Amino acid sequence: MLNVLVTGGAGYIGSHVCVALLEAGHQVTVVDNLCNSSARSMDAVQSVTGRTLNFTQMDIRDTTGLVSVMQARSVDVVIHLAGLKAVGESVQSPLAYYSNNVGGTLSLLHAMEATGARRLIFSSSATVYGVPDFLPYTETHPTRPSSPYGHSKLHAERMLRDLCHSSGDWSIVALRYFNPVGAHASAELGEDPRGTPNNLMPFIAQVAAGLRDRLTIFGDDYATRDGTCVRDYLHVMDLASGHLEALSYSATAAGFHAFNLGTGQGTSVRELLAAFEATNRVRVPHEIGPRRAGDIDAFWADPARAVIHLGWKPRHDLADMCESTWRWQLAHPRGFQ
Repeated sequence: MLNVLVTGGAGYIGSHVCVALLEAGHQVTVVDNLCNSSARSMDAVQSVTGRTLNFTQMDIRDTTGLVSVMQARSVDVVIHLAGLKAVGESVQSPLAYYSNNVGGTLSLLHAMEATGARRLIFSSSATVYGVPDFLPYTETHPTRPSSPYGHSKLHAERMLRDLCHSSGDWSIVALRYFNPVGAHASAELGEDPRGTPNNLMPFIAQVAAGLRDRLTIFGDDYATRDGTCVRDYLHVMDLASGHLEALSYSATAAGFHAFNLGTGQGTSVRELLAAFEATNRVRVPHEIGPRRAGDIDAFWADPARAVIHLGWKPRHDLADMCESTWRWQLAHPRGFQ
């Protein structure tokens, strides 16, 4: 049993990671500033698991506050999920992304140094790779992000790598997420975006539920099989299980290690839309709009390294992702509000 600090634990990915941690028997402490999440997700986590966690509303740039929480809870290991994560928004507000994603990570590392915690699982992103030289991406692919969001994640990774080079005490695993979607099987946890969703799946669900008039597909002239962007969609509970495997791996693996977490399959926007309609027997009105700044034609993962070294494997298919999203949407039409 470990005492685990989860930054950003009240968010979409964080809440599902908390479920996995609690079900595995760990003690969980969450810090989250709730800028894009709800404290009600913490109630849902505890209800689903039948276990309690400790929650503090706090910005991770408050280093002194982090130190106090970590000391009080005797934190052994940190899972760092806090940060902003929308490509398009990062193009409009780059300073906010550098402040949150780079500055916040630096603050957390200072707090870890002060408290003696030396194990970290870092929420990175496939956007660190940029325009692909080859597909699927492996962890050896050059890193050339095409958006401030991707740059902020790569800057954070470089800080973590440099820290490991400076001392053999650190064990840091960077998980390069592809596109998390879906919801917990209970339908009590799911993606709850503030305002207009930045991600495709919750937008599709809101249109299907009649909360929005139609979906705008951002461009249909990409160099893909149907002209729309192709991404690697991964069920959020498979992503959560990847954090458990990384936690185990970090116990004996000193230094910095990066792993892709994706299915290894690319799905276009049109294909995801068709899968959602077919799986849930609903209609999703849509239209074609202009391209969105920062988007790349296509990318998907080679997850072989995670399969081999972490013993991790995704278990949910695209139908599971669509079905669980819809059940969450129907059970919580306006999220946690």
